[in-house]
Order: sequence, then structure tokens, then C-alpha cells
Amino acid sequence: MSNFAKIQELLGEKAEYLLNHTSKTILKDSLHLPGEDFVDREFGQSDRNPQVLRSLHQLYNTGRLAGTGYLSILPVDQGIEHSAGASFAPNPRYFDPENIVELAIEAGCNAVASTYDVLASVSRKYAHKIPFVVKINHNEFLTYPNTFNQIMFGSVERAWEMGATAVGATIYFGSEESERQIKEVAAAFERAHELGMATILWCYLRNSGFKKDGVDYHTAADLTGQANHIGVTIGADIIKQKLATNNGGYNAIKFGKTNPKVYSELTTDHPVDLCRYQLANCYMGKRGLINSGGASGGASDLADAVETAVVNKRAGGSGLILGRKAFQRPVSEGVEIINAVQDVYLSEEVSIA
Repeated sequence: MSNFAKIQELLGEKAEYLLNHTSKTILKDSLHLPGEDFVDREFGQSDRNPQVLRSLHQLYNTGRLAGTGYLSILPVDQGIEHSAGASFAPNPRYFDPENIVELAIEAGCNAVASTYDVLASVSRKYAHKIPFVVKINHNEFLTYPNTFNQIMFGSVERAWEMGATAVGATIYFGSEESERQIKEVAAAFERAHELGMATILWCYLRNSGFKKDGVDYHTAADLTGQANHIGVTIGADIIKQKLATNNGGYNAIKFGKTNPKVYSELTTDHPVDLCRYQLANCYMGKRGLINSGGASGGASDLADAVETAVVNKRAGGSGLILGRKAFQRPVSEGVEIINAVQDVYLSEEVSIA
């Protein structure tokens, strides 16, 4: 069975809906799309110094997707973000950081993203074999009652010293602490660029007020799009965002500013069009948009991951960052899921909508 036939099979009854959709909102000709020359084309005229360009080239030219302009990243920061027990009990081998890096290498990922000492503990063995993305802030999950606040866990300098290709950070946009997080991350990204590292921002929304009348707008296209726009403005080279699942957050919650055309002309309810609006807020694709793979759902993980990849690619996005669906299961199954996602980006039949 060809890779495309396998993709169609995994999409099932959604195959026609997702693979044959033509986007008539923001047309593909207006986008800056991934390609083998993406770094030179989109960053070469920016203020990024030659060391940053080299780091970006390393990210985009490692693993099975090397030279395509697409990214497949294994993120394993959940030991802090969700607690180590909740994250690694399903597969205890990943309490050992070396196995995390080995999974990323075996699966042909562009990079592995994790916490400071997870990567530092094996840096001399692996930092030259696969790009390291060091997460510099986290929501620690031990305070009782739980709070939701990203705090710095270490320095950008230490990430550089361990050989990191990039640093990653999270901002909880909409939270009480978001202004501090924006300032901290902007300063950290500026320093990372000075040292020659690339930057990736986890652009997440977090506010109980974003749930209204039984609808959760934390993944609304209009709200996540604005988070993306702030993210690229403060220096993120790559944006990590959850796939949009709905729209109209501004209107439902009745705050902020928007425009009727966002909903009548620039988006529809099709997932590809919602994701394209997220991409539009990343300077029309000048900065890469990678969507997250989400939590493990069991037997449907493979199909769900492929569906997310198809939506991201057809919208004009730059790839997927998938963790729990891969590392919370046997190694061979984890590699299979990651490779299936990569096959979407390698498939010429899965085209830009």
C-alpha cells in the first residue's frame, strides 16, 4: 500500500472532506509556503544573524523531513508540565532521558524538545547528533491547589552551553501572568538570537473566562491567531499552536477587538480554513506554524495524528510536534506514529488547499 493510500485509509470517511477541500478564504498564492529554500527565503533578509540561520538550517535539514521545509519534533516536557508519573507511568523507560533522545533519532525527527537537565544529562553524547530544543520555562504542577503559570527554569546561556540548536518557551496568553511571561520570553528570545539559537514559542491560551455557555474557546481560530501574532512579534522563529477547533471567541466572550470579515471572508468552519487563519497570523507563513499532536487517546492515536498533519499541511503549516501519542506506548508503535505523520509531509498527493 502506498503512503497516500495509507493516509486515505486512516482518514476514513473524512478523506474526501479533508483531502479535496479548496480553500477560498485566504488563497494559497498569498502564503509563504514551506520548501527546501524556506530558511534562506524567509529569514535570509531578516535581522537574524548567521549563527541563527545556521541553527535554523540544522533544524530544517535533519531527519526524514530534511530539505522539505517541514518539521517533525518530539516534545517530552510533560514530566514537568503534567507530572512525571502521569506522563511516564504508561511507559517507564522514558523516565530515563537517553531513551527520549533515542526515540527522536530512531523516528527520524528534526529535533527533540525537552527540559533543561533531561537534555543536559545526555548532551555530550547526543547534541551533535540531533538538534536540541531546550524548554526554558514551565508550569510546575506540584503547587496545591494547582496554579497555571509559566516560570523560568534556567538560563538561555546554559541551553547554549549544552549545545542547543534552539530554545523553546510557553506563554499562557490571557492569563493573569501573561504580561510578565511576554516580557520574560521576549528578552530570552532576544538573548537566544544573540547567541545564535533559533526560537520556538508554545502559544497557548489559558483563562477560565475563555469557556462560555458550554463552549471552550481556548482553541478558537480568532483567539489562537492573535496569540500567534503576538508570538511572532516578540521574536519566535517557529510557532507551536493547538489546532483550531472552533471560532468566534472574541464575539462569544465579548472582549478585545475583531472584525466581521474575520468570520465572513477569512475563515469558514472547515478545519483547514481555521488553521490557515492561524497561519495568516504568523506573517502569512513567513514564520513556521507547527501544530501540537495532543494527548494520547488510545487506539485512535495514529489516525488522529495523521488527520492533524493533513490539516496543518493543507493549510500551509510547517509540521507537527507530537509527543504523548508516541512515547506513551511501545517504541515500535511510537516510531510508527511519528513516521506516519512524516509521510503526510513527504506525500506529494497531500497538497496545499
